[in-house]
Amino acid sequence: MPTDKRGGRDPRALRPVEMDIGFHRLSEGSVLYRAGGTVVLCTASIEETVPEFMKGRGTGWVTAEYQMHPRANPKRRENRDGRDRPLSGRSREIQRLIGRALRAAVDLEALGERTIALDCDVLEADGGTRTAAVTGSWVALAAAISQLKTRGLFKRPPLRDQVAAVSVGHVDGQYALDLCYLEDSSARVDLNVVATATGAIVEVQGTAEGEAVPRNDIDRMIDLALEGIQTLTEIQVRALGIARVSLDGILKPRS
Repeated sequence: MPTDKRGGRDPRALRPVEMDIGFHRLSEGSVLYRAGGTVVLCTASIEETVPEFMKGRGTGWVTAEYQMHPRANPKRRENRDGRDRPLSGRSREIQRLIGRALRAAVDLEALGERTIALDCDVLEADGGTRTAAVTGSWVALAAAISQLKTRGLFKRPPLRDQVAAVSVGHVDGQYALDLCYLEDSSARVDLNVVATATGAIVEVQGTAEGEAVPRNDIDRMIDLALEGIQTLTEIQVRALGIARVSLDGILKPRS
């Protein structure tokens, strides 16, 4: 595989991941998440209310918003989505993905009648922005829920499992994990996979460019993605530990 794409990185290897937990001091949970050249700021805000359609049910809600900074790419965009122009279809689709992914990890009844809102702002983009946003958002969510635990606001762990996401593709004749922009733009097929630490799949997004892809190729790519997600969930736990955010009592024990 050309080194100008992966820089010598093994096709089965993730890009270097860094998490600066607590980066945003005003939010209940936050992380500045780096995956290679992609940088996303994820914050979690706790609101002691739920959307109107959920009031009185005794359950909580988790939602997400996603935005690209005007200079997230090499050339500045002139307008911000949602302010000078309507939110792009891509941004809407990604923020819905993030919301679905995080709700799959949360016992909404245990959360109580409150909302946790995730805001994902892409500061620098080099492929995999949506997968970085999902992985970072779970960390911000866990940090926020740990504050609820400190306040004694739930009776059982609100987190069912960890959730992370990664891209995978067929590039230059090889299966490759965690695609940068150059790989993503030239891939024969690429997938975005969201899954739990226990290997249960939350969502798979993907498409072939041109020729249809045999089922066997898709299965192998998903297997590779799940390996990467397992590593990412281990990194999540280590990063939270370094930040002194304990998962005891907020994450349901695995049976």
